[in-house]
Amino acid sequence: MLRVGLTGGIGSGKSTVSQRLCELGAVLVDADRLAREVVQPGSEGLRRVAERFGEEVLDDMGALNRAALGKVVFGDRAARLDLEAITHPLIAARTAELVAAAPDDAVVVHDVPLLVEKRYAPAYHLVVVVGADADTRVKRLMATRGMTEDDVRSRIASQAADAERRAVADVWLDNTGSKAATLEAVDALWHERLVPFEHNVRHGIRSRRPEGLRLAAPDPTWPAQAARLLDRLRLVFGDALVTADHVGSTAVPGLPAKDVVDLQVGVRALADADEPELVDRLRAAGFPRVPEITSDTARDDAPWPKRFHGNADPGRVTHVHVREVGSPGWRWALMFRDWLRHDEPAAAEYAAEKERIAATGASTSQYTLAKEPWFDAVATRAEQWAEQTGWEPHGG
Repeated sequence: MLRVGLTGGIGSGKSTVSQRLCELGAVLVDADRLAREVVQPGSEGLRRVAERFGEEVLDDMGALNRAALGKVVFGDRAARLDLEAITHPLIAARTAELVAAAPDDAVVVHDVPLLVEKRYAPAYHLVVVVGADADTRVKRLMATRGMTEDDVRSRIASQAADAERRAVADVWLDNTGSKAATLEAVDALWHERLVPFEHNVRHGIRSRRPEGLRLAAPDPTWPAQAARLLDRLRLVFGDALVTADHVGSTAVPGLPAKDVVDLQVGVRALADADEPELVDRLRAAGFPRVPEITSDTARDDAPWPKRFHGNADPGRVTHVHVREVGSPGWRWALMFRDWLRHDEPAAAEYAAEKERIAATGASTSQYTLAKEPWFDAVATRAEQWAEQTGWEPHGG
């Protein structure tokens, strides 16, 4: 099963996207619909709302008068928190029921308007944000809902900003243009990413780069992509995680690299990472273990043990290196990254070495091995830099 979080600001066209995903075969769990369901006439939720806020929030038929309730909680933080304390657990329980009832091979799309505000993003395999510029959203809502421009802009201002949404968006669907263009983008997302992603999660398959080597130009979004993945790993590892870092070439600004995000998770002991329950949780979250990889090539002729996980997302190849905090491999990954970040000539030298190897026609696997002599040659320089600068590892 694949869990997709879907969100977007008012007037962005999120309903167009969710409807199309349903047509393609997704199982939709609509948070707004559930919010209405848990306070429908005769429900425990409605009884508790009326008990807390009084009979005046009910209409003549005994149903919830949303306008009256809105007047009570709008601008009153304590009242709003009381309402949320009643409805949110009921919505969460109903959500869990619907997700549990979905088929094992389902792509479950959770439509959540407040996904960003409530910091729900790490709980999903993928977050899709539907976006449109403010002027487009104003025009749409004035035409479709009869709202005034001031009302629309006030609603937009009260919600998460686009910068906040982009920070959690694994996929940003621009819905500024035509509906046809948006539907075409949704179709491509479904067939090229969501369906294969679900298949990979269900079967514990990691995504990999083709053996045909291609170095990518530096991508300024690599750190943000890494940050989203690290948030998911923190949630899955729980207390077993001590540090979580973006490492490798994509963590060094301006450095060309294979388009693979390397992450390092530091644990107290590898035995913690070997707990079957944790391994199962990681697989379910889209980070399957690769059992045949158990160590790194050492710089000191001693074994550097680790555990290794991939990412099931075909749109974001990722390597997750799990190492013991304080171990040589854990320390080297952080030191090498920081050295290259601070020593521009060293970073330029490494970039040239990458390009030289790539020019030989090496495959991806050959490229990885071919870099080892350069690492050995510069290890002393990196250590000298660390000593001279007083560098200390600060993972996490």
